[in-house]
Amino acid sequence: MVATEKPRVRFAPSPTGYLHVGGARTALFNWLFARHEGGTLLLRIEDTDIERNRPELVDGILQGLQWLGIEWDEGPFFQSQRLPLYQEAAHRLLASGAGFACYCKATAYGGAEGEGPGGEGDDEGPKARTAPCACRDLSDAARAAREREGIAPAIRFHVPSAGMTRFEDAVFGSRELENAEIEDFVLLRSNGLPTYQLSVVVDDIDMRITHVIRGADHLSNTPKQTLIYRALGARPPVFAHVPLILGPDRTRLSKRHGATSVSSYLEEGFLPEAFRNFLALLGWSPGDDSEFLRTPEIIERFSLAGVSRTNAIFDRAKLEWFNTQYLQKAPVEDLLPYVEAELKRARLWDESRARLDPAWFRKTVDLIRPRTRLLGDFTVWARAFFTDDFGYEPEACQKFWKDERLPAMLEKLADRLAELTEWNHDACDAALRGLATTEGVKAGLLINATRVAIVGRAVAPPLFDTMVVLGQDRVVTRLRQAIPLMASR
Repeated sequence: MVATEKPRVRFAPSPTGYLHVGGARTALFNWLFARHEGGTLLLRIEDTDIERNRPELVDGILQGLQWLGIEWDEGPFFQSQRLPLYQEAAHRLLASGAGFACYCKATAYGGAEGEGPGGEGDDEGPKARTAPCACRDLSDAARAAREREGIAPAIRFHVPSAGMTRFEDAVFGSRELENAEIEDFVLLRSNGLPTYQLSVVVDDIDMRITHVIRGADHLSNTPKQTLIYRALGARPPVFAHVPLILGPDRTRLSKRHGATSVSSYLEEGFLPEAFRNFLALLGWSPGDDSEFLRTPEIIERFSLAGVSRTNAIFDRAKLEWFNTQYLQKAPVEDLLPYVEAELKRARLWDESRARLDPAWFRKTVDLIRPRTRLLGDFTVWARAFFTDDFGYEPEACQKFWKDERLPAMLEKLADRLAELTEWNHDACDAALRGLATTEGVKAGLLINATRVAIVGRAVAPPLFDTMVVLGQDRVVTRLRQAIPLMASR
């Protein structure tokens, strides 16, 4: 690799499932590295497994990446459209003596076919060592006899019997494995389809990949792939195997730990930047105790040297903490598109009001966000800020509407508020506290009753700020609508 060459990395999922947390983290690390180094990120869909592939899932993978803000520079490339390239490479290895024809039944291949049907991030772990395939020592006559029988051969890699296979890993350091521990793995199946081991190397050579950043479960595949690189006359890329993501019980993250699909977190109301921040710190450290890191800062500070060898623990509570931090600390303008999308999803978006008074939407979001945890909070407990169709919490009514004097006092409050010529915090405050003094009651009695009347809840943002963003007409109307309900209790 030329020293001045800009890095080229790739994310290579297979359409056998949705984009899961582990795959998303792998994609993120590749993207961060490419952006930090001024390099290129390729997207490659590893879809050669006919039995397990579900083409409709490709769109889900792409949408998950797009939601996360992971933009690829080239692709997507589909391995299913590149089969002649793999077949040609397998026959080149066969002709050079680095491969041999295998006439064993396909069921005898077992784990020897390689890493498995999935793309990177879908590895099943190391495979058991198998006995050397007898086909490697067949005579020309024996091979000819099998050809006459019409047996379609697979092509296996002829692993050297002695010596070691070594490679350097940017995370785990120098690694080596005795060749005696590597089986004669399959390159090309008898049906003409490549195994993962072959296709990934051929693609990485053809696409000029300089760095392979993937999960540590692929360490067991790397010696085999290193052998293929060298047999094809290519220099292996820089490998960087990132730690696995485990559940709280220290076992491999799976559905039993909760949602693992990235789309689930989108639907739950997480912000993509908060999710990126959380994922970035699963197995990578900026070098200090910083946690709240905006994406530009993560890109600036990211390096493979900061990747840990220790497996990361997925902590749902920590993810929610990150989301809360972004909802509260990010510039409110950054949140508006996401809140708007959430309101549209819940059919609460008022296009005419937002267009006539854009400042209203900004003020409302800014008022609500200190009390939010997920985007859905804007359409659940904060529903009354965006629609007149809301309910009253029974517990709040029971607690704050029980004083028999309240219907009459709220009627007077509605009248006072309707007469205000200026609608601001101080004017609303003075009107309510002035009435409380006149009626000889504590202001808290009116404050709590009014809050329930205008937003249906006992807990909400400060009352007078809430009244300002709702507007004079809405507040007066809601007070008068609540009075009959209050009187009937």
